[in-house]
Amino acid sequence: MGVDSSLRSRFEQGLAAPICLTWELTYACNLACTHCLSSSGRRDPKELTTDEAKKLIDEIAAMQIFYINIGGGEPMMRKDFFELVEYATSQNIGVKFSTNGTRLDAAAAKRLTSIDYLDIQISIDGVDALTSDRIRGEGSYDQARRAMDNLRDAGFGPFKISVVMTRESVEQLDQFEQLADSYGAQLRLTRLRPSGRGVDEWANLHPSREQNRELYYWLKDRPQVLTGDSFFHLSALGEPLDGLNLCGAGRVVCLIDPIGDVYACPFVIHDEFLAGNVRADGFEAVWQTSELFTSLREPGNPGACASCGSFDACRGGCMAAKFFTGLEITDPDPECVFGHGETALASQRVTLRRASTQDHSRRTRIAVSS
Repeated sequence: MGVDSSLRSRFEQGLAAPICLTWELTYACNLACTHCLSSSGRRDPKELTTDEAKKLIDEIAAMQIFYINIGGGEPMMRKDFFELVEYATSQNIGVKFSTNGTRLDAAAAKRLTSIDYLDIQISIDGVDALTSDRIRGEGSYDQARRAMDNLRDAGFGPFKISVVMTRESVEQLDQFEQLADSYGAQLRLTRLRPSGRGVDEWANLHPSREQNRELYYWLKDRPQVLTGDSFFHLSALGEPLDGLNLCGAGRVVCLIDPIGDVYACPFVIHDEFLAGNVRADGFEAVWQTSELFTSLREPGNPGACASCGSFDACRGGCMAAKFFTGLEITDPDPECVFGHGETALASQRVTLRRASTQDHSRRTRIAVSS
């Protein structure tokens, strides 16, 4: 169930430590997904060293942050991946990490199974290679399925299958549910955001208004399907979806990138939402005292949504989706269920905003061997 208004108000004011801390370990990646929100591909030579990463883990433990979401890039491409995960879990910090599965062979699956406080999600973008590989690269679907097989065979337990909702994948919801059930896995759906390389693909890939409506009712019937609060903008259609149902940027969530920069949320890797750097300031100081996060915790301006009776339900939608489509933070979400965002996009002749940070994309797309 959605949280009550008093608790949501408390979250909007910010917490002493984030509920959800995402840490992109590396920009290195052996895939070139067309919707990659961090434009990953090539490793940044300035990424945190092993010792710096362990120092950050010590700080996270001291702040009593119970778990971290590790991603990338492809986190398993870091040579010290297992060392860092095992260091974190040894301090009772739960680790949830996302992977494309290409490096999750039988030996890796066995080692991962031996680690406590670990959760794994494998990313695909279709229930078949034809659909998924168009976004993630040739051979990637078969590799992801092989990783799922390896986790199952190692007795890992219920891992997660993570899917970004696009115009194609949203038509396969029932098949995704069946796939997850076949592995005893949990299905996790996330919203396509127009950030990173997704800026160029968003107009072609994001679900239609009718598809979003169908997705809302599908999710309402399946509270066991995880969403990570990706779809709170759809709650204007009726009862709120499970979760906080608010933009948690700088309030309850944030992102640390491979070089230690701290951003308001995983979907706004852009200089305008850069709060500080863990090397220079330490993470706790950035979280608790940065000017950006302080401003985000102030009461929000409903802006153009003030006259809409559904503002309390959807809270105006996703900050990142608005920002990267060229809208203002006070504009309606570009996928507003009532079409107000589409009107704003059309009337303002907005220009898509690019990430102002360095693009780490590979020069050419890679095929993954099966």
